[in-house]
Amino acid sequence: MTRLEVAGYRSVRKLSLELGPVNVIVGPNGSGKTNLYRALYLLVAAAEGRLARTLADEGGTPSVLWAGPRDGKKPVRMTIGVEMGDLAYELSCGTVPHYNDPLAPEPDPFRLDPEVKEEHLWAFSGGRKVVLMERKDRTAFLRDAEGTRVTFPTELWSAESVMDQLAEPHRFPRLSEVQRTLHAWRFYHHFRTDPDAAMRHPQVGVRTPVLSHDGSDLAAALLTVREIGDRRALEQGLEEAFPGSELEVRSLEGRFSLYLHMPGLTRPMSAAELSDGTLRYLCLLAALLSPRPPPFLALNEPETSLHPDLLEPLGRLILRAAKHSQVWVTTHAEALARVMAERSQCEPVHLEKHAGATQVAKSGTDEEED
Repeated sequence: MTRLEVAGYRSVRKLSLELGPVNVIVGPNGSGKTNLYRALYLLVAAAEGRLARTLADEGGTPSVLWAGPRDGKKPVRMTIGVEMGDLAYELSCGTVPHYNDPLAPEPDPFRLDPEVKEEHLWAFSGGRKVVLMERKDRTAFLRDAEGTRVTFPTELWSAESVMDQLAEPHRFPRLSEVQRTLHAWRFYHHFRTDPDAAMRHPQVGVRTPVLSHDGSDLAAALLTVREIGDRRALEQGLEEAFPGSELEVRSLEGRFSLYLHMPGLTRPMSAAELSDGTLRYLCLLAALLSPRPPPFLALNEPETSLHPDLLEPLGRLILRAAKHSQVWVTTHAEALARVMAERSQCEPVHLEKHAGATQVAKSGTDEEED
C-alpha cells in the first residue's frame, strides 16, 4: 500500500498519507490516530461483507461521519481510498435516504446502516487510470478479464461492498485480487487479559499460524511458532524481554495451557498468574512472529500495559516483522517511535487537531518554507 486517503470519517475531514514499508503514527490523545487505524479496518470489513455490522458496533453510520462543520447542504459522506501497486480502490458511504427527514411517515428501523454511494477500482496503466469497476448506488459496471465492460447482473445490496457480492474471481481477477489482499490484512488493537480471558485458561488447541484478534488462542499460537515458525526468533524475543525465562505449553485432553518459567522461582507461573503486561507482550510475540505473515499488519497502541523497558525489544520485534509485512503502528510511546525511527530510517507521522480536524503536523522545515 503506497497511499491512504480518508475523508469525512469522525475527526478526519480530509487526509492523504504516503505510506512506506514501516509507518509509525504518533500524536496526543484525541488527535485521530485510532480513527485512521479504524478507517483501514473498515476496508477489510467491506471486503468480508461486515461493513454494516462493523459500523453498527461503532455507533452506526451517522456516528462515524465527519463531526465538524459541514459545507452547506452538500451530503456528508465517508470516503476511504488506498493505492496498492498498480491498483487503486475507493469506497464512499453515507446515511440511508430520509435519515433526518421530518416528513418521513415513520423512522427507518435500519437507519443506522451505511449506504454505499460510490465504489471504484482503477488500474494505473501508461500514466493513466483505467476504470475496472465503478459503482453508483445499487448499480455497477466492471471490466472482465478480456477488458469487456460488463454490467452487474442484479441490484446491489446497498449496505455492503461489491467485493462481497461478486464471486467470480476467474472473470474479474483484479477485483478478486483486491478482496484477497484486504482479507489477508491483520489488525491487533486489544488483547483481552482480564481474569476471565480465554488466554488465562486451558483452551482447545489446534495448529494456529495466525493469532486471533483478542489473543484467546495464545498458547496454541506460540506453540505453532515454536513448531513450524522461527523458533530462534521466539526464544530471542523472550530472552530480550524476560531474561532467563522459558515458555512451556502443556496439553491435557486436547486443551493447551501456557506457563512461563522465570529465574528465581521454584515453579512455572501459569497464564492465570501472569501480569497483563506479560501476557500482552507474549501476544505481540505470537502476532509478530506468525508463520503466515500478512501483507499488511496494523498495531494500535501496542505499548498498552507494557513496562517502559519492553519498548525497545518491542520496536526491534516490529521491525523484524517488517521484513515480511508492511507495518502500521499507532502509538503514544515516543520511546517506541524513536527506536523504530532510528533503526528503520522511517520518520514518524505526527498528527494534530486543527479546528477539530485531524491533520499531519507541519515540521519546522515546512513552516520555514511557508
